[in-house]
Amino acid sequence: MASESKFRRLALAACTALALAYAGHAVAAEVPIVTGEQWTRSSEDVQKAYLVGIANVAQVEAAYAGNTPPSDAQSFLPRLSKGMQGQTLDSVREGLNRWYAANPGRLQRPVIETIWFEMALPGLKK
Repeated sequence: MASESKFRRLALAACTALALAYAGHAVAAEVPIVTGEQWTRSSEDVQKAYLVGIANVAQVEAAYAGNTPPSDAQSFLPRLSKGMQGQTLDSVREGLNRWYAANPGRLQRPVIETIWFEMALPGLKK
């Protein structure tokens, strides 16, 4: 029960962060990109909240699309979901921590880019 409550708090924090990012009709230039610098300085809870936020975006798009999912040319989320199958919140978090620790000179790389190239694309090849 305690872990379920903690997960709900993380999910709420992620959803709140996403909502705040788009409040007031923010344009793309105003929404910060999380890089390895922020990732490596963040607590485990903040890292999990970030990942829950990404997962929620994917779930919202899938629900919105219903029985007519967008093509690969229209959205990267179907490929992201397929490439990340079998991963858990902790396995992604730990994988990101390992990658940034092994590549300290690449802390400017966005976290979403690292997820895509180091986890999702290799997962699509399986």
